[in-house]
Amino acid sequence: MPTFNYGKVVDTGGNPVARIVVAAVVLVLLMILFFSSVTTVSTGHVAVLTLFGRVTGDVLPEGIHLINPLKSVREMSIQTQQIKETANVPSSEGLVVGLDTSLIFHLDSRKAAEVMQNIQPPYEETLVEPTLRSTIRSVTAAHTANALYTSAREQVAEQIRSELERELAPRGIVVEKILLRDIQLPATLRASIELKQQAEQESLAMSFRLQKEKQEADRKRIEAEGIRDFQRTVAQGISDQLLTWKGIEATETLAKSPNAKVVIIGSSKNGLPLILGQ
Repeated sequence: MPTFNYGKVVDTGGNPVARIVVAAVVLVLLMILFFSSVTTVSTGHVAVLTLFGRVTGDVLPEGIHLINPLKSVREMSIQTQQIKETANVPSSEGLVVGLDTSLIFHLDSRKAAEVMQNIQPPYEETLVEPTLRSTIRSVTAAHTANALYTSAREQVAEQIRSELERELAPRGIVVEKILLRDIQLPATLRASIELKQQAEQESLAMSFRLQKEKQEADRKRIEAEGIRDFQRTVAQGISDQLLTWKGIEATETLAKSPNAKVVIIGSSKNGLPLILGQ
C-alpha cells in the first residue's frame, strides 16, 4: 500500500490490486473509445460525417463502419419517397383546373453531403415541394384544359418531369416519375368535352357500319357474278343430244332396278320414255 508522507504519494512496491484497478480503468477507456469509433448505418440510408459542426464531405453507405470518435454521424434516407400535391392550376385559356399530382423521387447518395450542407432540413419541404408547385403551374399554363383532360395528359406529365429533373438533379434530388392522379375540370367544360367525345365515337361507329355494309354489298355482287358465269358456262355445254343421251342412261338404270315400274316408250317431243311408278 502506498504511504502518505508530507503530502507525497510513495509507491511502497507493486501492489497487485492496484495494478488490476489500473488495467481495468484502461480497459474501460479503450472499450469506450472503440464503441464510440464504431457506427452502424441503417438499410436504405447513408451517413454524412461532421466534425465540430463542419460537414467533412465523407458519406458512409449502409453497414458497420469504424470512424473518428470525434466525428458526428447523421443518417439520410436514399429510399424512394412520394410527395402528393393537390392544387388549382391555370390553363392556357385562363380556366382554373384542379390537379392531383404525385412526385416519386429519391436522394442522390453521392450528393448527400451537399444537400445536408446547402439545404435547410427537411430538404423535402425546403426544396422539393416548392419546386413541384411552381413547375406544375408553369407547365399547365401552356396547355389547354381540354389537353389536360384528354390525349395530351401523358405529354404534360412528361414535361413536368423533365422540368423538375432540370431543377432538382443539380441539387442532389433524383426525379423518378411524375403522376397526374386526377384532373377536375369546370362542370360545363367537362360536359362539353364528354359530348364531343360521344359524337366522335358515334361518328366512328357509323363509319364502321357503312364500311361493313359496303363490304357486304361487294360480297353479294361478287357472288352473283360467280353464279352468272357458272350458269353461262353450263348453258354453253348443254345440248339436246346431251339431254337425250342422259335420259336414255337414266331409263336403262331404272329399268334394271328391282322396283316395280311401268316404262312407256313413245315419240314424245324429246323422244324420251315415260316412267310411271306403281
